[in-house]
Amino acid sequence: MPDFKSTLIPTLWLAWIAYWAISAMRTHTVRRRESTGLHLSHTLPLLLGIALLVSPRWLPDWLSERALPPTALTYWLGVALLVAGAALSIWARHHIAGWWSSAVTLKRDHELVRTGPYRWVRHPIYSGLLLALLGTAVAAGEWRSFLGVLVIAAALRRKIAIEERFLTDAFPEEYARYRAEVAALVPFLY
Repeated sequence: MPDFKSTLIPTLWLAWIAYWAISAMRTHTVRRRESTGLHLSHTLPLLLGIALLVSPRWLPDWLSERALPPTALTYWLGVALLVAGAALSIWARHHIAGWWSSAVTLKRDHELVRTGPYRWVRHPIYSGLLLALLGTAVAAGEWRSFLGVLVIAAALRRKIAIEERFLTDAFPEEYARYRAEVAALVPFLY
């Protein structure tokens, strides 16, 4: 029988995925969608990053070596970061409601959301995800986990660039003002 610590992080991620899947059923009608090529440009690296995080079997041995000591402190710090990041992403997802989609889209009668967590960062779902993924990497403590987070961060950076082009096209003046006033991922920094 698996112990509590070996199942806690997968259980937290499964709960997050369940919330995400249920929430995805309630979105507005799509007016414009990114091309397949653009979608693959951020989805394929994202999948590679996830594979690095969850599966050491196909990697060189050195990537599964420890980058952090396997202590209770690193494990529980990782869990705390995971919970905080997941909570932020859920808050942002709940707040943006039907305007959200997994692919880069513009919805019919799209609105630019600047309230809730969107007051502090333009992409709080990604901020939360990156924090949750960093927490997962800290808890795992292996080089592959940190490499996976870096690959996912690059994928999300690519997706942000595409989203910002869409939003600039849809809200030229308003989005330019928003970009000038609010950081992309980390409040007051970036």
